[in-house]
Amino acid sequence: MKDRLQPRPLRASALARLAQVSTDTLRLYERRGLLPKPGRSANGYREYPEDALRRVRVVRQALALGFTLDELSRVFRVRDQGGAPCRDVRALAGEKLALVETRI
Repeated sequence: MKDRLQPRPLRASALARLAQVSTDTLRLYERRGLLPKPGRSANGYREYPEDALRRVRVVRQALALGFTLDELSRVFRVRDQGGAPCRDVRALAGEKLALVETRI
């Protein structure tokens, strides 16, 4: 009964399919600090927590808006350490908006 209450981890292939990215992309995000290091199953497969899907989707949306992997890595590092990077995100978003307005 206890197993039913705990969410099951997602293997890399399942997470990649749900997030519509490749497993190589997941490994890149992991190396860049955008995804925390996943646990490993007994046979060595990467196992991500369910909230990793939300994180990958946020990264993809931010990239589409013009954020870079380095910028996102800094934001997530602050967030993962318990900080609130709201001001930094607003400043970065303001820069992105200014660039778009300049292009228009």
